[in-house]
Amino acid sequence: MAVHSDAERVLAGLDPEQRGAVTAPAGPVCILAGAGTGKTRAVTSRIAHRALTGEISGRHVLAVTFTARAAAEMRSRLTQLGVSGVQARTFHAAALRQVRYFAPRLLDGRAMPELLDSKVRLVTLAAARVGLRTDRAAARDLAGEIEWAKSSLVEPGEYMVAAAKALRDTPHEPAKVAEVFAAYEKIKRGNGVIDFEDMLRAAVWGIEEHADVAEQVRAQYRHFVVDEYQDVNPLQQRLLEAWLGGRNDLTVVGDASQTIYSFTGATSSYLVDFPRRHRDAVVVRLVRDYRSTPQVVGLANAVISQARGAEARLRLELSGQRPPGPEPELRIFTDEPAEANAVAARARALIDAGTPAREIAVLFRTNAQSEAYEKALTEAEVPYVVQGAERFFERAEVRQAMVALRAATRSIPGETPLPAAVVEALAAVGWSPETPPAGGAARERWEALAALVQLAEEYAATPTVLPIGEAATVERAVTLAEFTDELHRRASQQHVPTLDGVTLASLHSAKGLEWDAVFLVGLSEGTLPTTYAKTAEQVEEERRLLYVGVTRAREWLWLSYAVARSPGGRARRPSRFLPQLDRSGGGGERARGTSTTPRPERRRTQIVSCRICGATLLAGPERKLGRCATCPSDIDEELHERLCEWRRRVAGDQRVPAYVVFTDATLTALAERRPGRPEDLIAIAGIGPRKLGLYGESVLALVGGAAVDDVCPEKTFEIEP
Repeated sequence: MAVHSDAERVLAGLDPEQRGAVTAPAGPVCILAGAGTGKTRAVTSRIAHRALTGEISGRHVLAVTFTARAAAEMRSRLTQLGVSGVQARTFHAAALRQVRYFAPRLLDGRAMPELLDSKVRLVTLAAARVGLRTDRAAARDLAGEIEWAKSSLVEPGEYMVAAAKALRDTPHEPAKVAEVFAAYEKIKRGNGVIDFEDMLRAAVWGIEEHADVAEQVRAQYRHFVVDEYQDVNPLQQRLLEAWLGGRNDLTVVGDASQTIYSFTGATSSYLVDFPRRHRDAVVVRLVRDYRSTPQVVGLANAVISQARGAEARLRLELSGQRPPGPEPELRIFTDEPAEANAVAARARALIDAGTPAREIAVLFRTNAQSEAYEKALTEAEVPYVVQGAERFFERAEVRQAMVALRAATRSIPGETPLPAAVVEALAAVGWSPETPPAGGAARERWEALAALVQLAEEYAATPTVLPIGEAATVERAVTLAEFTDELHRRASQQHVPTLDGVTLASLHSAKGLEWDAVFLVGLSEGTLPTTYAKTAEQVEEERRLLYVGVTRAREWLWLSYAVARSPGGRARRPSRFLPQLDRSGGGGERARGTSTTPRPERRRTQIVSCRICGATLLAGPERKLGRCATCPSDIDEELHERLCEWRRRVAGDQRVPAYVVFTDATLTALAERRPGRPEDLIAIAGIGPRKLGLYGESVLALVGGAAVDDVCPEKTFEIEP
């Protein structure tokens, strides 16, 4: 009786979809869980329910996660549910435990090789052995490429072909990367050490090649759960299949719309293909979002609704379960300093109004964007912490650059324009303003140093004013020494340690976290999506990054972008992923930004998206058409001809130019969009209430197929003299 009541207690409070996941029969189960839908509760409740009803024993369960934090959370919840003995570990932790246990048997009594914490040192040696000089960033990129290859089950001799098929953006020529890969493996074996991929492979090898090991592992673990299944790579999938040994008591949980780690070798294909690979699989969709307000959920749905590709097949439309909240806010600023200052001011206001600083996050695409927000928050006296990365001025390349800038003050002539002087000084640390290098770490290093050049451009735009008497002043350009002093001042301000503050994080490092208030910043073309996203698949992954960012917010969400990167800079377009925002509910006061330039224009805008590709439209003609000028037209040519003839007659009757009736762009929009109701007409930019009253009935009749003669007699309108 007690067992029965405990099992019923586990089911209490679950929604119908969660209950379906918990009570699904033994066998392959795929839980498609949207952001905030309670996937951890569903998974742990499934394990607990099966254990408490006697269907399984907790000690026979292996639950695999991707972070130690997630594994700890799972263990804690299972304990609260009254279930013990379940092993909840990351893939690496589970493999390491098994390899260590079986090492004496697999290695004939020899000790297990030492496990490398990092590949960088050996990769640097391998690169030198094949004649390639590398700095630490370049070595990190090579190490990442080797890690991708090994996670994808690619050997050194297969690397060139595999990299070409995967369209890898390799840090060096693929042939040279293959040489470094081969040299790395040789040096590693010579040193008697293994890396993390070797450890996973050893676990696979131990099971696949040793029947006694396989029998013991499979006797211990009989029921498997895999969290974040969209992030599994081929090597991890191979290990999972070795553990299973043909059995099918497997529960996987994932969300294809949160696939954002493809560059590491992770692939959502195993999640997408799960029902095909397991014909008898039970598929459960969790769509009730308990994290975010309906307003935030609605925006998340709008962002992902435009997704294309394999992952879009498993797209979930979430349903917000919380009480209504404020509408997401969209802000446009003239430049990035104004954007950062506005974010800092609003964060300050949120904190003053009672929101804890730790419940606020500023999320951006790249870590190099953090400096502007570190500075703005510091000046606004808002404490902050940087998630998943070092503070800007603590980065090794920035510290090295500041030493080079200080040294250059003694060698570069004082009359050299500041931006040019900074570029010249950074040449000493290997930085060039040319195209960024390939490879993530090298590119991130380049972007961090490029941010220093941008700071110099902004600093130079604010000349020092010296008094010359009571009636006159003269402007003097700032020097490299003054700029260097300013950098050290900023660094000292931002080095103050904080234990509780606003979180600054990249979108990648924000995954799995959530906050009451979220600022999504820098949402411009070239940043999100990044200019390095060349293929359709890469662009879709950038879209999913924005989706992940939106779904981090519980109540309050701000989206913003700057028209230019720096004051007076070249104009940029907003991100194509920004959907149309419903402004009917209002959204609070305007954000206030400050800049070294004249007061920036700040406005709230109605976002209009291209109905073909989903890009955000700014140009007037494009907004009328409802599509980009470069997107294919679906115009009804015959209708367009009738509309043109109708306009000609009406304009002649009224003795006004044709464009006064409707512009060419409006006629094209009518012939493409073919509105059927007055509200559809007025939704087209350029058609307001007055023109709707004058021409609406005639236009709708023409769209419905009427002839021009039927709607436009010889003299339709009279005008006052």
